Amino acid sequence: MDIPTGRRYWSSVRPESAKRPLGYWFTQSGLEHGDFCLYVTRLSVREVMQDEKGFGIDSTQKVPLWFASEGGQLKYDVNDLAGFSFKMKEVLKQNQARRIRVVIDTLSSFLMLNSPETVYKLLTQLFADAKQYDAVVLATLEEGMHKPEVLAAMQQLFDGVVEMRLYEEGLRVIPLLRVRKMRGMPPQPGYFNFSLTKAGMELSGYVK
Repeated sequence: MDIPTGRRYWSSVRPESAKRPLGYWFTQSGLEHGDFCLYVTRLSVREVMQDEKGFGIDSTQKVPLWFASEGGQLKYDVNDLAGFSFKMKEVLKQNQARRIRVVIDTLSSFLMLNSPETVYKLLTQLFADAKQYDAVVLATLEEGMHKPEVLAAMQQLFDGVVEMRLYEEGLRVIPLLRVRKMRGMPPQPGYFNFSLTKAGMELSGYVK
């Protein structure tokens, strides 16, 4: 996918669907194109790398800057949003000479352990910084864990919202994607089949 810079995207996913692979492939694609990539996760680097291997991704040769609970260059603490915001701003500023991709795999954790108002303010500042340095931000959030009004407020902050789910059709499990919102594009009410390959994300029309 060709992702415009200076944008922020939200992937809304159900817990049973594999939400992390999208972030993995988005990061890996950026690294292969020479972008500066920052991966934010509540997991340890070791856990993420083990998970990546299951999807055919080898991140030992080209690695992002890890903002993780363990093993990363930056220490992730969900209870220190002020520190998180400061570190993010510094990282973006230091790497402004390159194209920047940021993956945040922790949005649900933020909302579970902090007030929605606090998270809203955090994201507003982060997106202002990202826009200043033409960074692309991809955040993932799990559906079914947050109140509808909280989701609606968060959705307003993002340029794009993509819903991903696994649909059971008989004995088959079909990965489906729907673009619920995308700035500069007309509404896309229908679902698409999707797959993640080394070439990127591949979409095809979904027909029952």
